[in-house]
Amino acid sequence: MKRCDWSEVNQLYIDYHDTEWGVPVYDDKVQFEFLVLESAQAGLSWNTILNKRENYRKAYSNFDVEKVSKYDETKINELMNNKGIVRNRKKIEASINNANLFIELQKEFGSFSKFIWSYTQYKPIVNSFEKTEDIPAKTKLSERISKDLKKRGFKFFGPTICYAHMQATGIVNDHITSCFRYLEVQKIK
Repeated sequence: MKRCDWSEVNQLYIDYHDTEWGVPVYDDKVQFEFLVLESAQAGLSWNTILNKRENYRKAYSNFDVEKVSKYDETKINELMNNKGIVRNRKKIEASINNANLFIELQKEFGSFSKFIWSYTQYKPIVNSFEKTEDIPAKTKLSERISKDLKKRGFKFFGPTICYAHMQATGIVNDHITSCFRYLEVQKIK
């Protein structure tokens, strides 16, 4: 079975690739989870974040955006002392800031999902890359979304992080064309 070659790092990566990466996500809780995780990844490997994912679920109230939006200095200090997550104060503060802005987008658009999917007319962008090396780190669209979110006050969500978020949540299908998931994820609605 052919996979995207980046996924064959370890079993955790393979499982993530085979079941989640590139699958269209319309659930706001999952969108928020990836928003937090992708922002935490800045400057680190995705493998590091995947290995800490369960710890993040516990530390971040199972990614309940309402709860995260209310985190205070006591909670920030608790997170800073949590060895199971990335202990970067700016990233932690950004996650709380972004939770509040996420809620504002939910109120304005009905859901964060509706907001972010509106950039693609609610349909995944299906790319046709034959090699992993051909997949860009960012695109004009990820630059536009990132710029729009930064204007709204989002932090740690630049064009590269935005594109990784788009890939993870299936807004773009960047499985290489020979990967068994390339066609499978296109069938998921």
